[in-house]
Amino acid sequence: MEFKNNLGDRAIQDVMQSYPEIGDILNRFDIGCVTCKVGICLLKDVVSIHGLSTDDEAKIEREINHYLTEKGE
Repeated sequence: MEFKNNLGDRAIQDVMQSYPEIGDILNRFDIGCVTCKVGICLLKDVVSIHGLSTDDEAKIEREINHYLTEKGE
């Protein structure tokens, strides 16, 4: 997965703190890591370990990158 600004290499808790809207994207795909209290998994790992189809993974990647583009990132 290639997320803009190397976001995939950041811990999910940091991603949620900086971009809470990404949690909405993940929730739509039944990825419940958003509320995890540990939050040290990398965003790219959070997406890949949930056994989603390659199409769904690609959709998440596109949605997150589109969101970041809209924010001017």
